[in-house]
Amino acid sequence: MAKFEVKLPKMGESVAEATITSWLKQVGDSIELDEAIVEIATDKVDSEVPSEVEGTLVELLFEEDSVVKVGDTIAIIETLGDNENDSANEIIAETTNEAIVKVENEVNQAIESTSIEKKSPSGKFYSPLVRNIAETEGISMEQLEAIVGTGKDNRVTKNDILAYLESGKQKEQPSVNKEVIPKVAPEITFEKKAIPVKATTPVSVNGGDEIIEMTRMGKLIAHHMIESTQTSAHVQSFIEVDVTNVVKWRDKVKDKFFEREGEKITYTPIFMQAVAKAIKEFPMINISVDGDKIIKRKAINLGMAAALADGNLIVPVIKNADQLNLVGMTKSVNSLAVKARNGKLSPDDIQGGTYTVTNVGSFGSVFGTPIINQPQVAILALGAVRKVPAVIETAEGDFIGIRRKMFISHSYDHRVVNGALGGMFIKAIKESLEAWDVNAEF
Repeated sequence: MAKFEVKLPKMGESVAEATITSWLKQVGDSIELDEAIVEIATDKVDSEVPSEVEGTLVELLFEEDSVVKVGDTIAIIETLGDNENDSANEIIAETTNEAIVKVENEVNQAIESTSIEKKSPSGKFYSPLVRNIAETEGISMEQLEAIVGTGKDNRVTKNDILAYLESGKQKEQPSVNKEVIPKVAPEITFEKKAIPVKATTPVSVNGGDEIIEMTRMGKLIAHHMIESTQTSAHVQSFIEVDVTNVVKWRDKVKDKFFEREGEKITYTPIFMQAVAKAIKEFPMINISVDGDKIIKRKAINLGMAAALADGNLIVPVIKNADQLNLVGMTKSVNSLAVKARNGKLSPDDIQGGTYTVTNVGSFGSVFGTPIINQPQVAILALGAVRKVPAVIETAEGDFIGIRRKMFISHSYDHRVVNGALGGMFIKAIKESLEAWDVNAEF
């Protein structure tokens, strides 16, 4: 017999932990290869962890609702193996345990060197990372207590304390013990005035009102949106697009497309293909900001905002979108949309996006001003396709006709994307869609 450790897998570069929402197997159950053992939830997506081996589940190391770090062992599976393999596994286990003990000792020493207590007088828990940041930046326990946490059970996360530092609220009061430096110029005194702090307006609740607790994902989305508006200087550009040719082409080919490819073709893959083409033309839209540095992304990974059953939004990602033809784009769009509706998105499905597109027209909106999906620097909103009267220019003169038109809205970070680039980008999308060939093959 050999024992296999089931570890919480890596789920993207920005995901460091997950919450165990439900154990699908219990101690004593037989486990097959690739069979799901546990359901987990991150700040991005809910997912399942499959088994890498066959055997019997002999130990669960965490209870449901526990927060687990990526790489932590969450369960033990006993597998069948020969004596030689068992001996090798025992040696590996001993070596691994020695390494773990060494790391644990180093971590414990680091924690012991931090004067901030693990728990505050009120009972709030603070992780070693948060305590270390607080110690380094000179944040007192009283100031830590005042920070509103966004983690599980309102714990203060790394992002919470960094946001607090950026807000300037942690500035030290003048010390009475500072060394007095002789002045060589007449002393100028200023009247110190207290800066008023805007208090949260209390919300009155009447007898017939219903109080609804925000979901975990709802809280995370709210925090993400506020953080984005505080990070990026949002600016919007709008442009109207005549998509009459696109509508005519889709109406003509949709039945043949479904018969041949087994997929329904909507406007979305056509629009996504136009966006990918425009990004290739204007690659400085496909960037991120890291301090005072710009990261120019090589891959064009298009995020596609999708609505969930509970009303929240999630953004699955079409990887290397510029390399897909229309058939490939349609299959990717449809597959991710179905997985999103059924709650079957994997962590990899929502990682690595470099630019996001949201279809506000699906809800009947003419246009919208979306908030940038950090750490990206721009997001495009597609408005509803409408029949409108328009002036049509011909060789014989101008006349009024009925055309299919839509607005596209472009929100971008004015720190790194100026109005010229933001405007030229959506103009390129407009020109690509308006030049659509109604006789094109797919």
